Amino acid sequence: MPTQVFVNLPTGNVDRSKEFFTGLGWKIEPNFTDENAACVVIDENIYLMMLTYDFFATFTDKPIMDPANQLQVQTALSRDSREDVDALLEKALAAGGKEPRPAQDMGFMYSRDFEDPDGNWFSILWMDPKAAEQGPEAFMAEQ
Repeated sequence: MPTQVFVNLPTGNVDRSKEFFTGLGWKIEPNFTDENAACVVIDENIYLMMLTYDFFATFTDKPIMDPANQLQVQTALSRDSREDVDALLEKALAAGGKEPRPAQDMGFMYSRDFEDPDGNWFSILWMDPKAAEQGPEAFMAEQ
């Protein structure tokens, strides 16, 4: 069985999170979704667990940060093209997300960021396959 990735993030409103992430074209896994959590299927083996603050607190003794005011994690997801990056970002904005900074275009890599309604930060990026294979410095040296 391949490794599955579950990213646990806090939310102040599970229903709002479900609405936002389905607006991106992602699915909700009903078997792991209730009033305390929403399991968002990003890809075959990548999931977001959007957990209420109280439920999230049952998994740790540390304080849960408020993503609207503090950044603990930035979740980065790749796409196949610049156009795919832009398309997902536009869906995020249409679903109620925010774009916290301008697009980053380094030539060999292109990324845009969005925040969900709770302030959780996501980066969507495309990298030239040759740059990914060689590493950015070697790729840029050839240009």
